[in-house]
Amino acid sequence: MKHVFPFLVLAALSWPAAAQAACYADYKAKQDSPLRLHYGVAEISGACTAASAHQQLQTRLARAGWTLLNVVSVFDENGLAERKDSAGSNFLRY
Repeated sequence: MKHVFPFLVLAALSWPAAAQAACYADYKAKQDSPLRLHYGVAEISGACTAASAHQQLQTRLARAGWTLLNVVSVFDENGLAERKDSAGSNFLRY
């Protein structure tokens, strides 16, 4: 029993770190007059859900004159490398 307690303490201390893993979303946005479209990848804070990503990105993009069209997906750091080239200059920009 003495050997189990340190393991349980360690597991309990590492739980919050695992719950706050990095979260990213890829999205599509547009500007009007003239029409411009872009695909991008952004880091999302808080809940790693499409709804949370939509809310955060809508605000961030609007400040730069863009309109969020849709959130394509949310993912962890394992999906970053495969999206970097596609996002180009909009990789982690907003």
